[in-house]
Amino acid sequence: MRTRVKVHILSLAVIIGLLLLSSACELKKAGEAASIATDSVTIDQGKSLFALNCSGCHSFRQDGIGPQLGGLTRLISPDWIHNFIKNPQAFIDAGDQRAHDLFDQYHTVMPGFAHLPDRDIESIIAFLHTQKAAPISKVSSISEELSNPIPDKIPLDDLVIDLKLICQIPPSSDQMPRTRIAKLDQQPSSQQLFVVDLRGQLFSIDDTKPHLYLDIARQQPNFIHQPGLATGFGSFAFHPEWAENGLLYTTHAEAGNSGKADFAYADSIPVEVQWVLSEWKSSQPESPTFKGGSRELMRINMVTGIHGVQEITFNPFSKPGDEDYGLLYIGVGDGGSVGKGHAQLTQSRGRIWGTILRIDPRRNDSVNGEYGIPAGNPWSNIPDEKVLGEVYAYGFRNPHRISWSQTGQMLASNIGQRNIESLYQIQPGGNHGWPIREGTFMLHPADDMDKVYALPTDDQLFDIVYPIAQYDHDERKAFSGGYEYTGTEIPELNGKYLFGDISNGRLFYINLSEVRSGQQANIKEWRVSFEGRVISMEDLCENKQVDLRFGRDALGELYLFTKSDGKIYQCVGAARQSG
Repeated sequence: MRTRVKVHILSLAVIIGLLLLSSACELKKAGEAASIATDSVTIDQGKSLFALNCSGCHSFRQDGIGPQLGGLTRLISPDWIHNFIKNPQAFIDAGDQRAHDLFDQYHTVMPGFAHLPDRDIESIIAFLHTQKAAPISKVSSISEELSNPIPDKIPLDDLVIDLKLICQIPPSSDQMPRTRIAKLDQQPSSQQLFVVDLRGQLFSIDDTKPHLYLDIARQQPNFIHQPGLATGFGSFAFHPEWAENGLLYTTHAEAGNSGKADFAYADSIPVEVQWVLSEWKSSQPESPTFKGGSRELMRINMVTGIHGVQEITFNPFSKPGDEDYGLLYIGVGDGGSVGKGHAQLTQSRGRIWGTILRIDPRRNDSVNGEYGIPAGNPWSNIPDEKVLGEVYAYGFRNPHRISWSQTGQMLASNIGQRNIESLYQIQPGGNHGWPIREGTFMLHPADDMDKVYALPTDDQLFDIVYPIAQYDHDERKAFSGGYEYTGTEIPELNGKYLFGDISNGRLFYINLSEVRSGQQANIKEWRVSFEGRVISMEDLCENKQVDLRFGRDALGELYLFTKSDGKIYQCVGAARQSG
């Protein structure tokens, strides 16, 4: 039987991880390698390039999306580092087993860095050479790490959902990923579908054909979508009264210090990215392209380009007269602050990082006068500088998707660090754990965040809201938040919250009837078929890196889309098939 070898484009995370696993022979070569620049100009240039190209994946304290890089140049020849960064695919093509092993470990796919000039890579290496190896963990002597926090495997259900390709968004790059489509939602009045590409474009879908509706990259002069990951056009939400008021809300990333931040921190902590929430006022809501202007509602400093403001949404089930009607929910990640050693920015009702906010965008009683604080928010009427009235819930690493069930449950997915992916039923004012918890496990934020531990005996004193569903990285590594199915075309999905994993597109569900406070519902895996054949999302996607996302239309029907090739599929039928 022939063995099919899957060829992957390695990310910088995998490249560096591969180098860290080099043999003793290679260590000897490191000492014989060419010299590394030590002048301050080159090092400063390398520091800036590292911040732009590498910091979203790496730190010098602990592993994150990729391994920590402290002490790297003491282990590996700079020539090796240079060549791996420049052309990682060549090493995969040569059959390097360690490259495949590291991909299996980090599950991260990004293009190589062939576009960087040699001098830039040399500058990055010079900066890396100034960074010492990370200190050895001290917690291991106090607590025992859980090497496999959730040993049970997710069972495979016999549910198979048929997919229909309805649209492909045009490429925004001639390199992989071809697109960076990240969210699909509807316009309330017309019920037309819209999808956003992180590179700056918002498309409407009209009779299966995409049309450019708004190009933020042209409208916002400081807009950035590099180096990728979370940066770019993060999210969008049409006001429920769009037809009458023409209001659209968006988030996007800008370079650090592009403007005066409404939410900032000490000057000693770097600002690599700012996230901006904007309100767009259309002069012609019925127009097929946006016509009008915008204003800025808030600007947030971020330590890195990861875990930004990737979700804004209105509760689609709220009606005029409901407390929730017209209130905007905003998922604010920790900005990579914890991984960079600034855990003090999170786990607080008085700081914006790692929270879900709720604001009234049509009022102006906030500190900056650009939006309102709803009276029903947990801390809206507390005259205390240590709390923020905007905060609705806190304790998140990356509240990536927010949705509601038909029964009013507010659900938010949280992308984890190194072990646990989780789904929460949001409790107003609740502490959802990060960074002292990851799922139902304990973390030590002052130490190695890649390790999790059993909960302490006095855990009830912390009053933490734990997830209603979770899985560990034996299964996969990044929660792709979904929706409860509320449509009519596929009765087999009624009562199910459907979600998956971003990286390879595995598909899961829980039955919402099983949700109990303080307990985790059973997760089951489901599959899809396309053109009559059961197929994995990984095989369905053109380049094997799925980057799975979910969407739902006004009728409650479900959509899947693959970020890297821009294809959008509708779930159109169900069958039962064992095996």
